[in-house]
Amino acid sequence: MEKIKNLIMYINENFGIYSSYREEYMIAFTHSSYINENRNIPKNNHYERLEFLGDAIIELTTSEYLYKKFQNLTEGDLTRLRASIVCEPTLVKYSKILSFDKYILLGKGEEKNGGRNRDALLADIFESFVGALYLDRGLNEVKKFLNATLFKEVTDDSYQSFIDHKTILQELISKEKMGRIEYKLISSEGPSHAKVFISSIYIDDELYGQGKGKTKKESEQKCAEKALKKIKKYS
Repeated sequence: MEKIKNLIMYINENFGIYSSYREEYMIAFTHSSYINENRNIPKNNHYERLEFLGDAIIELTTSEYLYKKFQNLTEGDLTRLRASIVCEPTLVKYSKILSFDKYILLGKGEEKNGGRNRDALLADIFESFVGALYLDRGLNEVKKFLNATLFKEVTDDSYQSFIDHKTILQELISKEKMGRIEYKLISSEGPSHAKVFISSIYIDDELYGQGKGKTKKESEQKCAEKALKKIKKYS
């Protein structure tokens, strides 16, 4: 119990969330194997129900966050982006950053078998903690916590691939009657399994930028992204 209280203090200090200790936090870190070896604890006082709740809350808050942040993405793109964020590797990453593994209560057998370091368990524990936080402090505090953890992933450049810059640019050029867009492949270098494509983009015969990518399509998307930035800069 004391260790969990220390964790709550850490969360409060580092995330600006003013939680107080309550039983749900202890349950969030309790594995069923620990219950099996401690019969005095109610049989449902393990993390799985809170994991169920936390999973739903994370999906909801992530959906809302992406819906508001990426207004040009389609439903399919938003779904794929959400799946790339709310996935085991990301949940495990933040469980480890927060040292959640140190607080898990395991049965002796599960401990011996390396359960504490299993990625699946670490991902589940992150979700169960979110479930406990929601019950304690509500949705706004959960959003604050996720903004400082999972949602940091959204700023990674890798997620630019979910944005169709070419379509956005085409719509803008048509609307503003700026002329014709033309993409030109400048070069493709490297071995067949690791080629790098470099393309350039022209709008009404004026060079607007170059882009590099692992495919011709990706290099054109990078071109369109740079053209959009250039247009916005001088508009």
